[in-house]
Amino acid sequence: MSKGIVLFSILPVRATASESAEQLTQLLFGETCDILKVDGRWAEISNDLDGQRGWVDAKMITTMTDEEYTAHAEQMAQSTAFIRMPMAFAVSNANKTTIPLSAGTRLCNYQAPEKPGQSATFELLGVSFQIDPLMVLPKPMAANRDSVMMLTRFFLNTPYLWGGKNVLGMDCSGLTQLVFGMIGISLLRNASEQATQGELVLGAEPGLLNKGFTAEEMKDAVKPCDLAFFDHNDGKISHVGILLGNGTIIHCSGRVKVEKISEEGILSSENNLLYQVGEVTHHLHSIRRYC
Repeated sequence: MSKGIVLFSILPVRATASESAEQLTQLLFGETCDILKVDGRWAEISNDLDGQRGWVDAKMITTMTDEEYTAHAEQMAQSTAFIRMPMAFAVSNANKTTIPLSAGTRLCNYQAPEKPGQSATFELLGVSFQIDPLMVLPKPMAANRDSVMMLTRFFLNTPYLWGGKNVLGMDCSGLTQLVFGMIGISLLRNASEQATQGELVLGAEPGLLNKGFTAEEMKDAVKPCDLAFFDHNDGKISHVGILLGNGTIIHCSGRVKVEKISEEGILSSENNLLYQVGEVTHHLHSIRRYC
């Protein structure tokens, strides 16, 4: 088994070795993986970040020596800097080419500028890059409502895309994984997996039916930054969002948006082909805390 690294902004990971296959997730610039198998122009990989397996275009994976991987992994473990804006642009000092970087991309060996107006720098595999420091979050933000609102304000109205993790398209658990990563908390990729992490606050464990709770219980027990999980009255987690307090939640369904939530579930803020304003769109299963 060999190791690979992504040197593109975003790498789609698919369920099978086909461009038309379901997209399961995306890897971001600088993320690494195990290369499990190569079959023609496709490679089966396992993402080091969250263990997700799938198939990628083999020419979009750069192989690493054991020494390169060890050094990079150590740098990534020590790194605290992330791209904070929806999209930023870094310039390679090696060949002066520009690469777009998506929010949540971790930067190795990040160095803030010494003087205002100068570029910041970071390194990847021995190559240094310049970047506007205003695009960078030097260290994870505090886990509170203000931080979540600040990090997600540019994601509002991002369209839903199954398996997506960037401002041009994301799914519900891609949103939570990105945001929580930027407040220093590692989440697994899918909503059903994220529901196995953290501490249960209200509701039931995954696979069990929620026996219900009252609005008063929800008001007393829930805090901003808790994650709310949803099912179809069957105990199978199918959706997740971040609670903001004051009876609101930010989630991605159709688009990233803030809506009201009750003890029954999310209340639609708009009229569309499926729901009218005020109707429950997602049945609340449980609420979990991670910080």
